[in-house]
Parts: sequence; structure tokens; C-alpha cells
Amino acid sequence: MGKVLLATGLIVLMILFNACFIIPEGGRGIIVRFGKVLRDEQNVPVVVEPGLHLKWPLVSTVKILDARIQTLDNQADRFVTKEKKDLIVDSYIKWRISDFSRYYLATGGGEVSRAELLLKRKFSDRLRSEIGRLNVKDIVTDSRGRLTTDVRDVLNKGSAGTEYDERVPESADTADSLHNNSMAALGIEVVDVRIKQINLPTEVSEAIFNRMRAERESVARSQRSQGKEEAEKLRAQADYGVTKTLSEAQKKALIIRGEGDAEAANIFASTYSQDPEFFAFLRSLSAYEKSFASSNSLLFIDNNSEFLRFMKSP
Repeated sequence: MGKVLLATGLIVLMILFNACFIIPEGGRGIIVRFGKVLRDEQNVPVVVEPGLHLKWPLVSTVKILDARIQTLDNQADRFVTKEKKDLIVDSYIKWRISDFSRYYLATGGGEVSRAELLLKRKFSDRLRSEIGRLNVKDIVTDSRGRLTTDVRDVLNKGSAGTEYDERVPESADTADSLHNNSMAALGIEVVDVRIKQINLPTEVSEAIFNRMRAERESVARSQRSQGKEEAEKLRAQADYGVTKTLSEAQKKALIIRGEGDAEAANIFASTYSQDPEFFAFLRSLSAYEKSFASSNSLLFIDNNSEFLRFMKSP
């Protein structure tokens, strides 16, 4: 009897444990019973809020969906602008689930990978369309982010004249809603769209770099040529200045030397007029000094020569 009660108690505990489930903060739950989504009286799938809840054990399962904002990082892709120029655009998307029941049905059981695949496809088409109507200057100078804002709004609100090509047959209301090509048809809200980087294709970048390098080299050659020309001008001006200065100095030196010689001649003339014999004596002594300056000097002079008159006895 005791074993039966123990077994019964364990079974009851297992059933109670299986009947309880917890939805974490930042999440929502969808209950599936006998393979079908549990719906309310209005035939709308039931969305379970965070907290502790009960379900039918064994026959019901719970799918937990993330209610937080999620980031979809897109791979850099090539886009064509209005003037038919290629750009490599790197971007990302911030999104969250806005309608959990629709999201669950439209993504085949709340598969994030399927939702991101559909979102990425729709975003790429929309971004390609927006870039195609702008030129490179408008895209690069879009400081207010109008491009990304327009893409986000179209993704959320949809655009007329196009039907979404992804149909999910689980629900009639979902199929009807998919006629609107907005992300609301998937139960998704695009919170933000951002462009991280805009680059030119490699081949275009290399061509532009080569052209810029050629232009810089041309400018450098022109600058060097102008520098050499200026250097030659400065060198010629400096040489002219030196020549002119030396010429003026030589001229002034000749003038001073001439004035000195004239002054010396005046002094000698004055001295000679005062005492001609003494002046003649000084001149003779100077002549003797210059004539006999060298020890090897040899002169052949007549004894009666006037040159030796001051060397004779008085």
C-alpha cells in the first residue's frame, strides 16, 4: 500500500511539474496543444506574458519568443546609385516582435533565422530601391539619416502596388495580412536602420587612388620646378649683390688709395720745399735700403756716381 501511494505521489508531482512553466522577463510564450496553436474566443493565438503559468501536462508545449530588440547585421553588398555608380554599403537593422501570434505563424513556429532571412531580403530590396534614386553626393552627405529613415518607414508601413511573396498557410488572417508587403505582416517592427560604412568597389578605389597619386605627383613636379626656378632667381640676385658690393668696395678702395697717394705726394712736396737737401738725403737712404735689402745683392757702380754721394767722406 505504501509503495502504491509513493508511486502515485511521484506521478502527481511529475504531472504538476510538467504543468508549470515560466516565461522569463523579456520573453513571450505561445502554447501549442495537440500540434495546434492555442487560441482564445476570438480565434486569436494566446500570447503568454512573463511569469509562472500552468498548462495541460503532456499534451501542451510552450514556445518562448524573445520580446527584446534584436540586431540583424547585414553583409556588405553592392548597390547602384542614380548616376549608375557602384557603392559597397555595410548596414544593420534593429528589430523586435510586435505581434507574437502573427510572428509565430508567419515564421513557421517562431524561427528567428527564417524571420531574419525574410527581413534581410525585404530590407535589401528596399535599400536598393532608395539608393537607386539618389546620387553619391546625396547618400554621403545624408547627415539627417533620411535615407535610412525612409527605408525603415517603408518596411514598417509597406508600399502600395506590391504583394509580399512569402505566404504562410497556417491562418487565413495571416494570409490576408501578407497582401500588405510591410514587415507588420510578419509581426515584426523595424526599430532602426543604420549604415555603418560606405565604400567604393575595390577596382574603383584603385583607379581613383592611381588618379589621385598621378595628380599629386604632377603637383609635386610642378612645385619642384617652381622651387628650382625660385632658387635660381635668388642665387642670381645674391651673385649680383655680391658682385655689386665688391665692385663698389674696390671703387671706394681705389678712391681712398688715390687720395692717400695724393696726400703723401703733397707731404713730400711740402717737405722738399722746406729742405731740399734733407729730402734728397732721405730719398737716398730709402734707395740704399731697397738696393741692399738682400745679402746677395751685387751692384756695379762707378765711384763717381751721384747715387753714392752720401756714402763718401764729407
